[in-house]
Amino acid sequence: MATNFSRGTPLAGLPPKEALENYEPSIPCLITKEEALLTIKTTFENNLKKNVNLTRVSAPLFLQKDSGFNDNLNGVERPATFAPRDFPDTHLEVPFSLAKWKRWALHYYAVEAGKGVVTDFRGLRCDDDVDFTHSLYVDQWDWEKHIDLADRNVEYLQATVKSIYKAIYDTEQEICAKYGIEPVLPQEITFVSSDDLIKQHPHATPKERENIVCKEHKAVFLMGIGGLKADGTLRHDGRAPDYDDWLTERPDGGFGLNGDILVWNPLLNMSFELSSMGIRVSPEVMDRQLELCKCLERKKFVWHSMLMDGTLPQTIGGGIGQSRLCQFMLRCAHIGEVQYGWYNPEEVEVLKGHKVQILGHGLPFHHRLSTLDDGN
Repeated sequence: MATNFSRGTPLAGLPPKEALENYEPSIPCLITKEEALLTIKTTFENNLKKNVNLTRVSAPLFLQKDSGFNDNLNGVERPATFAPRDFPDTHLEVPFSLAKWKRWALHYYAVEAGKGVVTDFRGLRCDDDVDFTHSLYVDQWDWEKHIDLADRNVEYLQATVKSIYKAIYDTEQEICAKYGIEPVLPQEITFVSSDDLIKQHPHATPKERENIVCKEHKAVFLMGIGGLKADGTLRHDGRAPDYDDWLTERPDGGFGLNGDILVWNPLLNMSFELSSMGIRVSPEVMDRQLELCKCLERKKFVWHSMLMDGTLPQTIGGGIGQSRLCQFMLRCAHIGEVQYGWYNPEEVEVLKGHKVQILGHGLPFHHRLSTLDDGN
């Protein structure tokens, strides 16, 4: 998702003022909200596994740095690193995501074509913008599916997106019915090319383009994330060169067999990313993308060698934010309402005055007043 964060702006991580005006939590009781969070996660994961043919597997909390298994994101973010006490020369990293590890897992578990795996991933992103939709703590369903070489096409990508979106739609229907929330998602998702959006809105920022298309369609798969425009600037947003295929030309004239699932968030009045996904690089595509990004040295890593020599299967995969999905489903103004994290203390104090309960950071001012009025 194109960022909302403006570094240097005071209290830049706060939700829009309009979202905070007269804000009322959809579920004021904290323990009831925790029950709702579990219901959302359980319901969605079951829908996802059924629709995409996935099996839940265990996930690593850290990876060896020289394996090349960690997701490099945009290539500039710092991973949280440490060394075991008795092995000081061993460098371990908390992964940003399991984008590459999952592809190896399909090989490790000998998963046949047409089936895949999903993990309950936990990670840290020390350099992420900390705002009302981003946290240093990452929790997501990291999934990957073994596909045939013939499936590396737009039709297979779109069919998979529809299956995932149905899991999202069906989950919203169930959660809204149970907790008295108005559902907002359309039954179908709309496919849009980032290349077309740039032509239609050449002077808009990536975030502005996302807002325009999401406000119109309410649920969008924005195809073609990563790579550069002719002027050398990012086409839409950054993507690492060694997992998603953002280079292959599609029949519509656009480039990339990947994209983001975006929905319109009525409370925040903005586009809202729920998932980043795509058909993964073939050996040939990865070689070209590494060269374009000047990262050919990665080919010496274990994971990259396994891909280049054909050990790793052809795949499609992605990540679906757990806290992000819960924030959307419960119409929360801040991601800290659905996950424990660290946030700007000044912003936390402001949020308390608007009935926004950041988990683990004390009760909102209005709640404390009502408790005092009750004589407790």
